[in-house]
Amino acid sequence: MKRHFFLSGSVLFLCMALSMQAQVWVTDIPRIQESFNVLVGADLGRNGHYSQKPVVELMEKTAEEINIKFVIAAGDTHHYMGVKSVNDPLWLTNFEWIYANPELQVRWYPVLGNHEYNGNTQAVIEYSQVSRRWCMPDQYYTTQYRLPHGESIHLVYVDTPPMIDGYWNNPEDFSDAGQQDLSKQLEWIESTLAQATETWKVVVGHHPVYADTFKGEHERLDLQERLDPILKKYEVDMYICGHIHNFQHIRREDTSMDYIVNTSGSLSRRVAPVEGTQFCDPDPGFSILSLLPGELNLHMVNDKGEVIYTVTRTK
Repeated sequence: MKRHFFLSGSVLFLCMALSMQAQVWVTDIPRIQESFNVLVGADLGRNGHYSQKPVVELMEKTAEEINIKFVIAAGDTHHYMGVKSVNDPLWLTNFEWIYANPELQVRWYPVLGNHEYNGNTQAVIEYSQVSRRWCMPDQYYTTQYRLPHGESIHLVYVDTPPMIDGYWNNPEDFSDAGQQDLSKQLEWIESTLAQATETWKVVVGHHPVYADTFKGEHERLDLQERLDPILKKYEVDMYICGHIHNFQHIRREDTSMDYIVNTSGSLSRRVAPVEGTQFCDPDPGFSILSLLPGELNLHMVNDKGEVIYTVTRTK
């Protein structure tokens, strides 16, 4: 029987209880320095305001101590209105000058968020020709890595705003969204996942399929109709997103997939459990995707540098 959660004092207490875990620093995690490690950031761009600078400092320290391979940027690198061109000053104030530490001069794999769609999405892609670390060949794309211990991971980066009618039907605010070929993207996602033979399959998008949020329910319903059936059909291990500005881990009864909401790297928001919630927390921060033989972990790190929760999958 499915459990249903309702916003009440008891539910808020449950969310707090879910958040009360032993808090450790990253390097206290057994064998993390032996892992294949990736930083996951989302909703990063606030021109250094709110918690962005303290979170960046922790990202830098973490990147140095665990030898990260690359960074996943799960959308909304540019608040509030996106960028106009590859020469827009926001590239400096939101990205280059903020994430300037040598330890973060690795490949960044971004996806488009709703704020990128407020501006020129093609400029976000074309910035790959300006920056050596901004690696975005198209609106949606894929990367694969074979690990030293013989396992492999297939990362599929998808473009969620065109999957949501609220963006598609709003050319005044999101002019590029309605110009995308949604059927083509969904066919590509299905074909890519159908052919994937790697040990682990992880899909990254900006918007959540399931989450607690004040944002319109139509966003999740559209993704539940269009994207989620493909993820389930091909037994994706994790779907990682941002958009909601808090940490959430949701596991539904109809799938073994882990739905991960990565918090904001700058401005965070409160959160409460929904159906399937395993953990939720309102802190800003970032996550670490970490692979060991037979094991995929996602460690959620808050703005104090504490690992407050870990999602673990084994094969």
